[in-house]
Amino acid sequence: MHPSFKKITPELTSGLLPRYFALSVLCLWATTAMAQPNDARVPLHLLPAEYPTPYGAPEVQSVKSVLDRVYRFLDENSASAVVDAKTGKVVTDSGAMRGSLSFDDTSFHITGYEWGVTYAGMLLASEATGEPYYADYTNSRLTLIANIAENHSTEGLRGSPIRSVLEPDSLDDSGSLAAAMIKAKMNGLDAPVEPLIENFLEYISEEQFRLEDGTLARNRPHDNTLWLDDLFMSVPALAQMGHYSGEGKYFDDAVKQIHQFSERMFNKDKGLYMHGWVQGMEDHPEFHWGRANGWAVMAMVELLEVLPKDHPGYTGVLDQLKAHIKGLVAYQDGTGLWHQLLDRNDTYLETSATAIFAYSMARAINRGYIDKKAYAPAVLLAWNAVATQVNDAGQIEGTCVGTGMGFDPAFYYYRPVNVYAAHGYGPVMLAGAEVILMLENNEFEINDSSLQLVE
Repeated sequence: MHPSFKKITPELTSGLLPRYFALSVLCLWATTAMAQPNDARVPLHLLPAEYPTPYGAPEVQSVKSVLDRVYRFLDENSASAVVDAKTGKVVTDSGAMRGSLSFDDTSFHITGYEWGVTYAGMLLASEATGEPYYADYTNSRLTLIANIAENHSTEGLRGSPIRSVLEPDSLDDSGSLAAAMIKAKMNGLDAPVEPLIENFLEYISEEQFRLEDGTLARNRPHDNTLWLDDLFMSVPALAQMGHYSGEGKYFDDAVKQIHQFSERMFNKDKGLYMHGWVQGMEDHPEFHWGRANGWAVMAMVELLEVLPKDHPGYTGVLDQLKAHIKGLVAYQDGTGLWHQLLDRNDTYLETSATAIFAYSMARAINRGYIDKKAYAPAVLLAWNAVATQVNDAGQIEGTCVGTGMGFDPAFYYYRPVNVYAAHGYGPVMLAGAEVILMLENNEFEINDSSLQLVE
């Protein structure tokens, strides 16, 4: 027994116990009073939670207001004209788009794969809201690109602002823009984009390096390397071309890419993909980078959108999509966002991956691929979290900058974030538009303090 206890006599103890009991009751009452509202009859399980992210189903108009802020920022800050590099004057005549040109002085150029996602997002926003100005954003800039391409100098491509379009040398140059151009064309775009589409698909199908079994690959950072990103840089374009041309070979190739990437890179226990796979490695370091997993899940959703249901690969792609979404939801943070490395909660919360997941899962719900009762609340939480990352100027915060492939954790932990990382803008437009479609076709309520689908 501790020496101090020997000083407590029975007489002293008999006087202290009632006082200790009274003090304990008082503390318990005070704690309960602080935890309850004024009406003490409210059951404790109905006390309001202090959510870090708005909780519940947003109004359609509030989602649209976020899309409008992003639209205005992009419309003001992404190239919409070309200038003569010598005079600095804007060139408006498509027949004069020759020689050395550059885009007008803006924050964003308009030919990267990020902008293919943005063009698709604007088209979907127009479909979801009925507002033509979103689609006009896409159509005007794709028309500009097509006009430059049609009239580029025969003396070569030096100084061309669309050199990567005319001479693609990577999947990044090709797939995302090709898919957006096909979508825009099928949505009524009146611009000469067909030669560009054919050029992109020829690159993807005939020129991009592949492993012996036909899997699209790169020779960096090591020979025979698979980048998970390349599922999105190829599959949607192949899928859209299959739909546009009616040629089944494009569907076959798209399905093959999903299958062969998944065989090598999908961790079935976690339901997540690793970012990179190198053929010559005996062990494959698994870093489950958020945005790369986003590119993968979006590639599957985009493929299923146009893949004929009687295609022999349809069921396999659908099953893979379900397995991936189940894995992703298990790692969603309580804020609604996902982490930079999905399975490492000490990495930062990242916006672009969250937006891609929100779009892909909402699309999967709207198309009946997954159980909406199970997944819709996670989608709405994700969208509410994304909306908090769009500032008053329409800039998207918390987006990781362009990222290569790493084989150590520090590489991913400390990648910078920046509002000028273009990777976040298209996914936010896609997510908001698809969430609007989900909200318009379903009803949600807070039932027993939990957000649930009403049927």
